[in-house]
Amino acid sequence: MSRKILVADDEPNIVISLEYLMKREGYTVLVARDGQEALDAIARDRPDLVLLDVMMPKKSGFEVCQAVRASEELRAIKILMLTAKGRDTDLAKGLALGADAYMTKPFSTRELVQKVADMLAAQP
Repeated sequence: MSRKILVADDEPNIVISLEYLMKREGYTVLVARDGQEALDAIARDRPDLVLLDVMMPKKSGFEVCQAVRASEELRAIKILMLTAKGRDTDLAKGLALGADAYMTKPFSTRELVQKVADMLAAQP
């Protein structure tokens, strides 16, 4: 069974490229274009991993991450935060709120594919 990945980003070009990249790697891909859509999709579809943009409309990636970690049923879902903000404080905040990993944009697609594979391999 193919693993499910939710791409949560409000930038259409990023969504298209991440969706293509993850499908090419054999994953089932879901898409959310804002934080509220991301939370709804996570609760409904239970993806194995979420590629979560920090800066999105309605709810930020930080808020989504916090809500997922606060939920008993959703807590185990892996979260990889993607952001244009590379400051140490943002990284620390994302990890403190429960993100499993953090990558700053622009990132190498090879690096992202490897990170996703590593994170999913670590799941039972």
